[in-house]
Amino acid sequence: MAKVLNTKELINKRFGEEGTPERDKFREDAFSFYYGEILKNRRKELNMSQENLANIIGKKRTYISRIENGEDILMSNFTLLANALGLSIDLKSNVEAN
Repeated sequence: MAKVLNTKELINKRFGEEGTPERDKFREDAFSFYYGEILKNRRKELNMSQENLANIIGKKRTYISRIENGEDILMSNFTLLANALGLSIDLKSNVEAN
């Protein structure tokens, strides 16, 4: 009988243990995909083309496409895109202060 793995075990097996370079890369890629989806969905809600959005922030349409496909994004450009799409960014600490 095959062993049943939980989600954490599956992720560890496929992408490496927490703290390894492979796991860090997986995490970065997952966040890039997630944020790209948020931006793409908001752009579509506004009936805005990639070209229109690119013109607003002074970038090329291909850049918008890369971001929406989960490629890495600089925080400064993410802020520009969020602003252009009427989104706010809320940064929160995940560490309690002493």
